[in-house]
Amino acid sequence: MNIYLMTLLAVVLPPLAVYLNAGITRQFWINLLLTMLGFVPGAVHALYVVISNHRTRNFLQD
Repeated sequence: MNIYLMTLLAVVLPPLAVYLNAGITRQFWINLLLTMLGFVPGAVHALYVVISNHRTRNFLQD
């Protein structure tokens, strides 16, 4: 998926962005918990997951 769209989604709906990037994994549950505790920690974690997954995919393609 487009990195710009995923970044926007990570800011607006953090658990959905993590779900689309990592599926229902430990990252998703951590993000859901962080989002319930406070929106900002969930959004920061979602941005981390989206950017790190994007960088990993680009590294593997090269």
